[in-house]
Amino acid sequence: MRDIIQPVKTQDTFISPTKGKVTIPEMIAGISAFVEKEPSSFYRLVIGTDSQTRGLNGKAEIDFVTAVIVHRKGYGAKYFWRKIRTIKKPILRDKIYTETQMSLALAEQIVPQLRRAVSAAKYDLEIHIDVGALGPTREMIKEVVGMVNGNGYTAKTKPESWGASSVADKHA
Repeated sequence: MRDIIQPVKTQDTFISPTKGKVTIPEMIAGISAFVEKEPSSFYRLVIGTDSQTRGLNGKAEIDFVTAVIVHRKGYGAKYFWRKIRTIKKPILRDKIYTETQMSLALAEQIVPQLRRAVSAAKYDLEIHIDVGALGPTREMIKEVVGMVNGNGYTAKTKPESWGASSVADKHA
């Protein structure tokens, strides 16, 4: 079995396009405040990770960007993101597994805190995976969707995985 890429370090801070650097509790508070502005609306909470490989001084580096998005259906969204850099060039399968694992690990970390701040009846939680039926990742769809579903979350793939393929990709 291949080794999955391990990030060099983890981060407990995210970037908010409007507030700058925030901690996880501040991110949860921001999500809660966004929901409280329109309490009768229904929301979608999305976690997605994308990666970008770069060469630097003859070494391969991979930036993994994880985005957390709270989407008020039909009325906008708020998002937060973080970037974690690794110093190893993986094969595509390892990158996709690492992206999925990073999203799942973050969900496990923040969902209990989020449920204390916002009723679970107010939102659907989705893990967006950057795989699709038309590209080189098509052979991995069942595997990574199974990982997400097996952990109790709803998985979305391309073209519905905009949290990974658009929002996180924007910062990768």
